[in-house]
Amino acid sequence: MLIVVALGGNALLRRGEPMTAENQRANVKRAACVLAALIGQGHSVVITHGNGPQVGLLALQSAASQDGAFPLDVLGAESAGMIGYVIEQELGNLLTGKLFATLLTQVKVDPGDPAFAHPTKPIGPVYDAPTAHRLAGERGWKIAPDGDKWRRVVPSPRPLEILEVSVISYLVQHDVVVICTGGGGVPVIARDDGSMIGVEAVIDKDFASSLLARQLKADLLLMLTDIDAVYVGYGTPDARALRSVGATELSGCDFPAGSMGPKVSAAVEFVAATGKPSAIGRLEDALAIVEGRQGTWFEA
Repeated sequence: MLIVVALGGNALLRRGEPMTAENQRANVKRAACVLAALIGQGHSVVITHGNGPQVGLLALQSAASQDGAFPLDVLGAESAGMIGYVIEQELGNLLTGKLFATLLTQVKVDPGDPAFAHPTKPIGPVYDAPTAHRLAGERGWKIAPDGDKWRRVVPSPRPLEILEVSVISYLVQHDVVVICTGGGGVPVIARDDGSMIGVEAVIDKDFASSLLARQLKADLLLMLTDIDAVYVGYGTPDARALRSVGATELSGCDFPAGSMGPKVSAAVEFVAATGKPSAIGRLEDALAIVEGRQGTWFEA
């Protein structure tokens, strides 16, 4: 089975954990064990990953430079290379003899996407409310709640086309484990002459993964995070985990725009477009999710 596995930023860096290289590698080792188990079961796996904490940290470092700040598309590419390198290395340590490739991925977006006027994608570290509001005032950020904390939010346009999909498909056909579409891919737009240029945004990794899974004709879209399932009424006394739902059953449910909302929408999009299932659950439960014993399954 061909599975597109989307690793959430919180699966790679636990919520509230300091953003050190040591912590990131420890978490990637944990994820690599899970991914190696999936590959060991005979599945073909294409790995995508988030970059919200990492690209936000790079943006802070870049802004502090006396030489001027780099734009978000360049920082997104930098974070994708950094995270992909560690994932590839840790997987290679577990699966000697297997072929891997980390591929920087350009993703075309619409310059007129309304997301550019309404930022929702959280990046960088979490802050308490006073600190977040002070930084927003000083740096011109847009901020939004993230649980009981606050984070910077940036535009997150919908992905339209993955420009390197033919390369990814070629590598998959030759039994290469591909790590791609990191952080949702590098957002680019087409200029009037047909050339491409990056834009200031961070594409949602789950929407990009759904698009990738559709273009690759994958058998399953698997989104792994730090929550065991999709919940209705999450964080309330009436919270209820969903185990198996039809793609059209959640139209009246409201999920947070910066976290579970895009995952649910991406899952539904994949099922509606392909008739194949998608699933959401905790990283540690990946094998059990694929076997239908854990997580939330979305089906036609």
